[in-house]
Amino acid sequence: MTLSGIVAPAQSVAISSSLAEPAISVNVQEGDRVRAGQVLAVLDTSDLRATLDYDLRNAQANQAVTTQDVYSGQASIAQGSEQVRQAQANLQSAQATLANARRDLQRDQSLLAQGYLSQQAYQTQLTLVQNDDQAVRNAQAALGSAQANQAANGTMTQGLQAAKVAQARAQSQASLAQADQTKVSISKATIVSPIDGVVVNRNINVGEYPGTRQIFTLQETDYVFAILGASTSTVFQIRQGAPAFVSVNGRPGAIRGTVVAVLDQLTPGSTNFAVKARVLNPGGILHSGMAVTTRIALAPLAGTGIPYTAFLDDNHNSVMAIGPDDTVHVVTVAERGTDGQTAIVDGLANGTRIVANGQSGLSDGQRVAIR
Repeated sequence: MTLSGIVAPAQSVAISSSLAEPAISVNVQEGDRVRAGQVLAVLDTSDLRATLDYDLRNAQANQAVTTQDVYSGQASIAQGSEQVRQAQANLQSAQATLANARRDLQRDQSLLAQGYLSQQAYQTQLTLVQNDDQAVRNAQAALGSAQANQAANGTMTQGLQAAKVAQARAQSQASLAQADQTKVSISKATIVSPIDGVVVNRNINVGEYPGTRQIFTLQETDYVFAILGASTSTVFQIRQGAPAFVSVNGRPGAIRGTVVAVLDQLTPGSTNFAVKARVLNPGGILHSGMAVTTRIALAPLAGTGIPYTAFLDDNHNSVMAIGPDDTVHVVTVAERGTDGQTAIVDGLANGTRIVANGQSGLSDGQRVAIR
């Protein structure tokens, strides 16, 4: 089967850049062959490197703050424990003083009743007890405050001081992450080819900013695809893996390829389909957009071969066979396939004589002679 179509590259890659930096070198021209990983262009990174230096210094500063917070937290935790111990000691001392004052007050109360102590001395001792009682309450409040402060400080794994250290570490990690992001941007400033191919479009010069436009277009052409148009009646006959022979007008001979896909309809609602053949392209002979003619080998057929002109009508289901007595009669056949010159049919034995011209107007039973 012969189909027409156009050449398409194995793949086409459009390259752009998200960086707002000018180009300091452009190393390729349109038509150059490039290899995967080859540098196509380099953008200026002086401001990005300055940003990276700032990010790294900021990370170092945050790491120093983290270390400082660790020492400060350890000191605060130790001070909080010492404050609790001191508050407990003060409370015990105030309680002991209050107990002594209350014993003295009981004694003075007995002496006052016996007339051995003046009312003024007794009142003085009563005031002392009241003051000592207030001192105990103050010491209890101080102990509660010290214990609350100790609980808030916590340890170096939980609590206020641990939270401060975690915050400082998070800020340090954020600075390092920002530095890593800047490093990625710097790496993107070196634009390399992702494929082996040909530069078909260059849209940047030294000193220009890439902006949002496409700056390079690359096509892989070590092999290409012949995209061929086909109809509904033909796609059933084409099998994946069939040999395909691609010819270009103006070039002698054909290049062998292989059918790799029979694609769905090109336009919804149409009866046009596409057959895709993969063709090696040594030396870049075939270029994208070339019109090609492709012969595709169909599946082998088994049957009896007859001239394509032998069918009696357009249905291709009957021929005129010549019997041993040289009379003709209609024989029903089933067409399996044709190349336009020979048809393969079922229903005829090998060696059967038939009328090559089915449109000669012979009647069933009519005698004929070969001339």
